[in-house]
Amino acid sequence: MSTGKNDGHSKARILMVDDHPIVREGMAQFLNLQDNLHLCCQAANTREALAAMSVCDHALAIIDISLDGDSGLELIKTLRRRYPKLAILALSMHDESLFAERALRAGANGYLMKQEGTRNILLAVQQVLTGNVYLSAAMHNRLTQRLVTPRGIASPPLAGLSEREFEILQLIGLGFGTRQIAEKLNRSVKTIEAHRSNLKEKLQLKSGRELIRFAVQLLEAG
Repeated sequence: MSTGKNDGHSKARILMVDDHPIVREGMAQFLNLQDNLHLCCQAANTREALAAMSVCDHALAIIDISLDGDSGLELIKTLRRRYPKLAILALSMHDESLFAERALRAGANGYLMKQEGTRNILLAVQQVLTGNVYLSAAMHNRLTQRLVTPRGIASPPLAGLSEREFEILQLIGLGFGTRQIAEKLNRSVKTIEAHRSNLKEKLQLKSGRELIRFAVQLLEAG
């Protein structure tokens, strides 16, 4: 089977995972115009993405982190475990200041916002395919500033969330209830309730309703 990477005779094979067909088709039309790229597979969810990966040797997966009913961050983690050499580019409408670092921690090689122009899309794809990390200049500056900021200065509430808490916050925003989250994460209802309580405390929210509203607004922010 071909490696899917551009060796001068073949094009880099790309998997696009997004729950909006128009986004997938638009990306396919653009990338397939390039001499060395071929978006050969499309998927709307985790199940379809894993099925596509099992039958085609991709060089790159472009993944929306907010899939319908699924966590794109969890898919990124799964793909990184199963395919260590796969280049992964996280794509989202959500503010990179909230999600980019978490996407990188999950195993992505770059983070791209959907409103970026075609020039930056192509640059991001080329960067991660060559083994580099892609972030916008603004995000690079933000991370650099964090490294030189003296300790003790207050951080935004979201920065204090654990990876598990952030994942649960995402699932709440996607409409999952406590029992559904417990089943999805293979945890007890009591454990999820404890996480929800911690989320309310860390985010300074007074009720479960406020937590749901915050989670939904977080996913809708773009």
